[in-house]
Amino acid sequence: AYLDKFPTGVFAGIARARLARLDKTTIAISANTPLPQSVPPPPSDPPLVKLSKVLKDCDDCPEMVEIPPGIFKMGSSDVENAKPVHVVNVRGFLLGKTEVTQGQWRAVMGDNPSKNSDCGNSCPVELVSWADAQEFTKRLSQKTGKKYRLPSEAEWEYAARAGSTTEWSFGEDENQLDEYSWYLSNSVGKTHPAAEKRPNAFGLFDMYGNVSEWTQDCVNNNYVGAPTDGLAWTEGSCTRRVIRGGSWYSSPIDLRSASRPWNSAFVSLSDDIGFRIAKEP
Repeated sequence: AYLDKFPTGVFAGIARARLARLDKTTIAISANTPLPQSVPPPPSDPPLVKLSKVLKDCDDCPEMVEIPPGIFKMGSSDVENAKPVHVVNVRGFLLGKTEVTQGQWRAVMGDNPSKNSDCGNSCPVELVSWADAQEFTKRLSQKTGKKYRLPSEAEWEYAARAGSTTEWSFGEDENQLDEYSWYLSNSVGKTHPAAEKRPNAFGLFDMYGNVSEWTQDCVNNNYVGAPTDGLAWTEGSCTRRVIRGGSWYSSPIDLRSASRPWNSAFVSLSDDIGFRIAKEP
């Protein structure tokens, strides 16, 4: 509309660049695919943090960011267990602004299992299994009267991408990881306080690195038969669960938005695995 009215206007160049970017990221959706109320815009360079609403149900509860509904392409043709790339329709939901911290864990559970406990209350909790994370969401739900849970794998990737289609939410240049992530090259072998790096376009911190994050989903070797409605995949190898985002121990390839390793659901042996919680709006 701007170009129609002001073809030689001050912002004409920017508008044409945005249109070109949209052409590259347009998603082919079948006629039977329901459209959400809104679709996240393509990423900017650098990405702009949206003014998402942040909610908190108690003084020591995690801050939750409103994630808008949308449609995105999940997976990657470059990640073997993330094929095939498929269109997913995600409902709006709330997601933790950061990973659950040691202080937040202690307020709900009364202890601190973390190996790096000297890091302090603002560092992510670790040495927690998927089952431990389930117990946390159960107790927090009882404490607040709200229904907390782990995010589905689709919700996690949608939130991590924040409208992007690139390897990472900020683009393809792994040299920018230092600005967004604690990982193998800069972590000096340990976790760090949450929210010290830059957020993604949804206003979420540490989606890459610091600690890997449990999702609700059972393990499957690829996306053949995966849900397309954003809900968790509760079939497959359910004694194992998918983890996302990579950690302080990860190399750049394992921090990609589409990377999807897994771990045993009931054993907490890793000081580089934590979690982030989700909730219905």
